[in-house]
Amino acid sequence: MKISLEGKVALVTGGGRGIGKAISLALGAAGATVAVHFSQNRGGATQVVAGIGNNSKLFQADFRRSASVTGLLDQVIERYGKLDILVNNAGIAIDMPMNADWEVWQTGWEQTLQVNLVSAGILSKLAIKHFQEKGGGRIIHIASRAAFRGDVPGYMAYAASKGGMVSMSRSIARYFGKDNIQSFVVAPGFTQTEMAQQFIDEFGEDLVIKDLALNKLTQPEDIAPTVVFLASGMMDHATGCTIDINAGSYVR
Repeated sequence: MKISLEGKVALVTGGGRGIGKAISLALGAAGATVAVHFSQNRGGATQVVAGIGNNSKLFQADFRRSASVTGLLDQVIERYGKLDILVNNAGIAIDMPMNADWEVWQTGWEQTLQVNLVSAGILSKLAIKHFQEKGGGRIIHIASRAAFRGDVPGYMAYAASKGGMVSMSRSIARYFGKDNIQSFVVAPGFTQTEMAQQFIDEFGEDLVIKDLALNKLTQPEDIAPTVVFLASGMMDHATGCTIDINAGSYVR
């Protein structure tokens, strides 16, 4: 099966590294023009754009600030005249032990929710308005196994933010489908990215693999093809669904 996204414009948040990088490259390989968002990693995002071609461009926004998030979608639409696909991928995971100082713990929660959930909500709201005006569009949210299985105490905020993303996606799917707007969730398990490397360095790769049904860690490239498939329109009647990609570590 050959999927063509030629003529489509996709915004991938956090598109310069990890899962976002793999998604950006895969969408580009299918012919899409990709607006690659980055926060600080300009160098990595620049390399991704160079690898895509298709008139793809860099877009910077600090997801810790709502005003910066709002401006991002405006910049993309101003540059290309439209948006067809939004991939809410950008996220952070801050280790906040339960015995952390109260101020540190609370700040970590607020920052995690702002980057992972509030920013995705802002972009989804703006994208819905644009999609209503242009006749439709697709939103793909990169959540996590943690949204369903939970996580260790230090990463409760991360799990909560991804759980909120799932509920948001289902609400979008149920109430904007008549506007030809589809919303999906992809929920990866532990994936070998820079963000996960701290855990691997601390506890070892063998500990992570023991939790899997397969013999190797999930790679970002294992997740990207599913996003391309959802973006193609071939899965529109699965709107509202969640697709688990966790190497059998959590089967629902």
